[in-house]
Amino acid sequence: MRVLHTADWHIGRSLYGRQRYEEFQAFLDWLVTVIGEYRIDLLLVAGDIFDTTAPSHRAQELYYRFLCRVAASSCRHVVIVAGNHDSPSFLNAPRELLKALSVHVVGRAGPPEEELLVLEDPEGSPELLVCAVPYLRDRDLRIAEAGEQVEEKERKLLEGLRSHYDAVTELALETRASLGSAVPLIATGHLFAAGGTTIDGDGVRDLYVGTLAQVPAGIFSSSLSYVALGHLHVPQTVGGRERCRYSGSPLPMGFGEATQQKSLCLVTFPGAGEDPATREDPATREDQNLSPPVPSVELIPVPVFQRLARLQGDWPALEEGIRTLAAENQSVWLEVVYEGNSGAGDLRRRLEELAEGTALEVLRVKNARLAVSGLERADDEEEPGDLDPQEVFLRCLALHDVPRDRHSELLRTYREALTSLHEADHQAE
Repeated sequence: MRVLHTADWHIGRSLYGRQRYEEFQAFLDWLVTVIGEYRIDLLLVAGDIFDTTAPSHRAQELYYRFLCRVAASSCRHVVIVAGNHDSPSFLNAPRELLKALSVHVVGRAGPPEEELLVLEDPEGSPELLVCAVPYLRDRDLRIAEAGEQVEEKERKLLEGLRSHYDAVTELALETRASLGSAVPLIATGHLFAAGGTTIDGDGVRDLYVGTLAQVPAGIFSSSLSYVALGHLHVPQTVGGRERCRYSGSPLPMGFGEATQQKSLCLVTFPGAGEDPATREDPATREDQNLSPPVPSVELIPVPVFQRLARLQGDWPALEEGIRTLAAENQSVWLEVVYEGNSGAGDLRRRLEELAEGTALEVLRVKNARLAVSGLERADDEEEPGDLDPQEVFLRCLALHDVPRDRHSELLRTYREALTSLHEADHQAE
C-alpha cells in the first residue's frame, strides 16, 4: 500500500500583495499526476489546507475540483485533517457528502471513535487504520482557570495532548486486535514538535498561549507505523525518527524558504497478511502479537512553480544580483534587502527601473539601515502588510528604547496575547 503524506498547502495565501492562485493550481495539477504515476492508494493531508478560516471562492474551487479529480483516479482514499489556519466547521460542513468520494475529513477534535478510520481494500478487507487527529485547540485540551501560571498551562496542555493521543491509539490497537490482522496504524497531527526547525518569515504561528506545548516525540506510541505531521513548513523528521515526519509545505510561504527543496513523503507498506492462528482462534486475538509491516519512506521533490529570490547587500551587490538573475530569463519574484550605509530614499524606484523589461518582479524592498531605527518605512512604498506582527512589535521596542534584556520577556507576553486572539476568533465560529 502506498500513502502520500502532504500538509500545509495554505491555498489562498498571497505574498506581499501578490496573489498565488496560479501556483496553487500548478501544484494541484502536478499532485494529481504524481498520484497516478506512483499509484497512490491513500492521500493524507495533515492540516492547513487553506490559509484562512474564510477561504475565497477561488480557493474553494481549487480544493473541490482537486478532490473530484482524485476521486476519479485510482487513489482509493483521501484523509484530510484540519490545521490551525483552517475553520473546523467549514471543513466539516461537506464531510458526509465527501464520504461518497472516499474523502474522509476530520475538522475538529472529538471522541476517539470519531477520529479512528478503518480503510478497506477493494475486496472490503481492512488494510489500514488511521488515527486522524486534527489540530487540537487549547479548549480541546484543558479547562482554563483564573490565575494560572504559565508553567501550569504548559503542563495541562501537554497532559491533554498525551491523553488525547493515548485514547485514540488505544482504540486503534483494540480495533486491530479484534480484526485479527496486522494492518498498519498511522496517526496524524498538526502541532509543533520539540526541536522542530522553522525559517524566519514562513508564517508558522505559535499554537498555544505563550508559545507553549512544543510536543516531545515520545507522545506518539511506538505501536504507530507512521506519524504524518503538519504545521512546520520545513521537511524534517521528529526526534530522529524516520517514520515520524513533517512533509513541509509544498510551496515556499516566504522568501526565507526560497532556496529550500520542497517535498512530499511517499510511505510504502509491504503486503500485510492476516495471521492464520488468530483467524482460527478469536479467543487468542487479545494475546496475539500482531506485527504490522514496517514502511519505507521516500521523499518526492516538488517542482518550483514560481521562483523566489532574496537579494541583499549594498547597491553594487544588488545591481549585480539583478543583472545576473535577469540574464537567466526566468520569472522571479524578488525580495531586496538593502544593507548599504548611504541613504536610499528612492530605492524601490531605482530597483524597478533596473528590473524593467526583464522577467523579474520586485515584491518587497527592505532597508536594513532604517529597520533598526524604529517604525520608519524601509522605503516610501513599504506598507504595514509587508511586516509581520512580531517585526512591528520589535520595531516598537527599538523606537521606545526598551532595553534589549527585556525584549525576550515582552515578546513572549506579546505572542501570548496574539495567540489568545486567534483562539478567540475560532471560538466565535
